[in-house]
Amino acid sequence: MGRKLLLEHINVPGIETYDVYRNHGGYKSVEKALKTMSPQEVVEEVQKSALKGRGGAGFPTGMKWSFLAKPEGVPRYLVCNADESEPGTFKDRFLMEKLPHLMVEGMITSSYALGANTSYIYIRGEYMFVLEILEKAIAEAYAKGWLGKNILGSGYDLDLYVAPGGGAYICGEETALLESLEGKRGNPRMKPPFPAIKGLYGCPTVVNNVESLCTVVPIINIGADEYLKIGTEKSSGTKLISACGNLARPGVYEIELGISVEEFIYGDEWCRGIANGKKIKALIPGGSSVPILPAHLITKTATGEDRFMSYESLSDGGFASGSMLGSGGFIVFDEDQCIVRNTWNFARFYAHESCGQCSPCREGTSWMEKVLHRLETGKGNMRDIDLLAEINKKIEGNTICPLGDAAAWPVAAAIRHFREEFEWHVTHPEEAVKRNYGLLKTPSITL
Repeated sequence: MGRKLLLEHINVPGIETYDVYRNHGGYKSVEKALKTMSPQEVVEEVQKSALKGRGGAGFPTGMKWSFLAKPEGVPRYLVCNADESEPGTFKDRFLMEKLPHLMVEGMITSSYALGANTSYIYIRGEYMFVLEILEKAIAEAYAKGWLGKNILGSGYDLDLYVAPGGGAYICGEETALLESLEGKRGNPRMKPPFPAIKGLYGCPTVVNNVESLCTVVPIINIGADEYLKIGTEKSSGTKLISACGNLARPGVYEIELGISVEEFIYGDEWCRGIANGKKIKALIPGGSSVPILPAHLITKTATGEDRFMSYESLSDGGFASGSMLGSGGFIVFDEDQCIVRNTWNFARFYAHESCGQCSPCREGTSWMEKVLHRLETGKGNMRDIDLLAEINKKIEGNTICPLGDAAAWPVAAAIRHFREEFEWHVTHPEEAVKRNYGLLKTPSITL
C-alpha cells in the first residue's frame, strides 16, 4: 500500500473523538505552527509543498494564500468549501464524518497562517448529520483550548463556525458560496475583485476545499521537503479518490499521485477491476463536470504513453484525448452502460442546478437537456447531434462562473468519443429504448 497522510489512522476505533485523535498525533501541526513558526513561514511551507487545491480546479494552494490582501484594521476570513455537490464525489464527506478533528486542526493551522480570527466551514445542506459531527469536534476543541482566546498562550484568537447551505450545487462556486454565507441568494459574483481582495462581508477571504485544508496538517508536520518526495514533480503528495460506478470494490482511497490508472482500477489493493467480470467502456476521472474518456484512452494516452493518476497525465492531450483529475470523482462504466443515457442524466442535473443568472447557461443547459432527452427516448434525428455541439459552443467560456463549462464539457466529450452511439439512438430508436428501459415503444412522457 502507498503512503497514507490523511487516512493513516482511519481504522483506529474512536478516531473521531478528541482523546483518541490526540493520542495519535492530533493537533501537532497547531503546536508546531503557533510555537515555532510565524504565519508567513506557514504560508511559505505550503507554497513550497506545491499542494494543488483538491476541490477540482487544482490551483496551487500556497499561491492562493499569498494573494490575500492584508489591509490594516480589516478582518480576514478563511472559509472551508464543504459544499461537496459534484456527482461522483464523496471524499470530503468521508473525511469530515470519520476524521472531524483533522478538519478542525487543518482549519486552525491554516487560519493562523492567514491571520484569520474568524473562520467558517460552509457545509452542503444535505450533510446535516455531518454538521452535527463537526460541531461536536469543534466543541471538544474549544474545551481543550485549541479554539477561542489566546490559543496555547500564543496570543492568537480563533472562532470557528459551521454554516449549512441550502443544497444548491452552484454554492460550490466560491463567490456563490460567499453570497450564501452572507444570507443572500447563491449567485456567483463577477470577478474581479477576487475574494482574496473583497470576499466575505467585503473583506479579504480565502476559500479552500476540505481535503486541501486537511492536507495542510501533514505538510506542516513532516515539512514541505518530505511532502515533495511523494507523488510526481508536477503533482505532489497524495490524493483522495471517490471511486464509484461499475467497480468490483468502490470506495474512498488515498493514493500517491503518479500511480497508473490501470493499477488503480485493477490492482488488488485498490478497485480490483470491473464488477461482474465485465469489460470497461468509459471513465470519468474527476467528477461529472470533466470530459469522459473511452476505453482506449483510459490506460494509455493518445500517443501511447501510460496514463497515470496525476493532474498532468490525465489532462495529457487536452480535451481532444484527455480529461482532468478534478475533484477525484472516479466514475467507471462497463460495457453495458449507455453513454447517451448517462450524458442526458448529467445534463438534467446541470439544467436544474443553473442559477439562471447568465443567459448562455440558463438557456443552454435547458436546451441540452431537451435535445438529449429526445435522443435518449428515440425521438431525435441526426441534426440534434450537431445542434448539441453548437449549443456547447454558445455556453463554453461565456458565463460568469464555471457551471456553464461544467455542463458543456461532458456533452462535447461524449459526442466526440461516442458519436456512433448517439447515431445508433437515431437509427435504432426502439432498440435503444428497450435496452435502457425495457419498453417496447418509445415513451410518450418525460422519464
